[in-house]
Amino acid sequence: MTQKHTCLIVDDESDIRELLMMTLERMDIDTYSANGLEEAKALLSQRPYSLCLTDMQMGDGTGLELVQYINEYHAGLPVAVITAHASADNAVAALKAGAFDYLSKPLSLKQLRPVIEFALKLTPQISHAPSDTLEMIGDSEPMTHVRHMIAKLSRSQAPVYISGESGSGKELAAKLIHKNSARAEGAFIAVNCGAIPENLMESEFFGYKKGAFTGANQDKEGMFQAANGGTLFLDEVADLPLPMQVKLLRAIQEKKVRMVGGTAEEAVDVRIISATHKNLVEMMEAGQFRQDLYYRLNVIQLKMPALRDRPADIPQLANLLLEKLCKNLGIDAPKIEQSTQDYISNLAFPGNVRELENMLERALAMCDGQTITIDDLMHHEEVRIERRKVPRDEFHKLPSTNPNISPDVKLPEYLEEVEKRAILQALEKTNQNKTAAAKLLGVSFRTLRYRLVKLGLSKEAETALEDELEAEE
Repeated sequence: MTQKHTCLIVDDESDIRELLMMTLERMDIDTYSANGLEEAKALLSQRPYSLCLTDMQMGDGTGLELVQYINEYHAGLPVAVITAHASADNAVAALKAGAFDYLSKPLSLKQLRPVIEFALKLTPQISHAPSDTLEMIGDSEPMTHVRHMIAKLSRSQAPVYISGESGSGKELAAKLIHKNSARAEGAFIAVNCGAIPENLMESEFFGYKKGAFTGANQDKEGMFQAANGGTLFLDEVADLPLPMQVKLLRAIQEKKVRMVGGTAEEAVDVRIISATHKNLVEMMEAGQFRQDLYYRLNVIQLKMPALRDRPADIPQLANLLLEKLCKNLGIDAPKIEQSTQDYISNLAFPGNVRELENMLERALAMCDGQTITIDDLMHHEEVRIERRKVPRDEFHKLPSTNPNISPDVKLPEYLEEVEKRAILQALEKTNQNKTAAAKLLGVSFRTLRYRLVKLGLSKEAETALEDELEAEE
């Protein structure tokens, strides 16, 4: 027989307690109630609970004190705090203290039910299961801390702000928080705030009604509605214009949105995770980002370390990225020489993981298919020496990092030979599949076809390109 869930309700107003008890009992949840802090502590010592709902202000204490008490003596018990309608600061304080979520008065059943359902998913058997953060690669101290934080944040509904340099893995962290949370079955909606035109932002976020503007031929839901029951990831949130920041703040505080052209607000249950590589504190001081929105988004902060701050992780990460690249191309992964691993471990990587992946893609195109050497990396600060086509004795006086070319060698011919070798090796690795070869080289299919013609490597490509140009004319 399955044991029923139990909930502790703490409120000094009897009518609120009765409303909550009736609602929970309809959901087949046993309820126990306390009229204040001390009575709640006594009930907590008598039996385990699946959930606790507490008012913020009570006669003998506060909900914040109860949250702190539960975190210390009954760790793992989800607590949702009930706040007054305009007490946004109290809600943020409760979330920072460890509350699972918050509810605003007057209580709405549409808001209450999702909070209870999500809390009940955080049962002991789930909370003790290992978190799925294996995709966050690295055994360094910074990455161990990141995985610990992801596991902790996955048990909360609090808004999370992820900071870090471009390419450091902010979106991956957001996905893992969602994937390991009680919202895992809901949608994960990611939006780049800097990629939406300002005049379309409100309709993209909140949706629009038919006839709201020219071209609105039917109702269309926005990203808040699409993420209902799940997580909305706001990437590059610093790029939101000030008028949209005001609307976003209201949606987060009220947990309601109004479609463009609509008259009624609708409740939405969305967890907000935001990220940017910009300094929001400096933007606040400059008046470019609202202070109230910042504190609403930055309830809990997760800082992603730069790749250069965890050099010990780079070889492991490089091998994993290389395996993924080769798997997508259907080829065997070459081995990265130890000297090459040592070399890349000492690079600065201003573009972080994204730059490392791009470097490996280039190296994959240039290597012999068996091993990746330092020479294959084609680091942007180096000029590689083409040894197979150009006589070695013409370059023996030049160090590999010297940007000058011997006056006896014509630069265009030299570059063409390097390009030919790269293209031919890519085609060989992909069994002459031009689409896969273009991807391996990091260029479009049409660019590859053009280069094949220009370098005299394919008559077939020349014919296809001529046909395409005639069609365009």
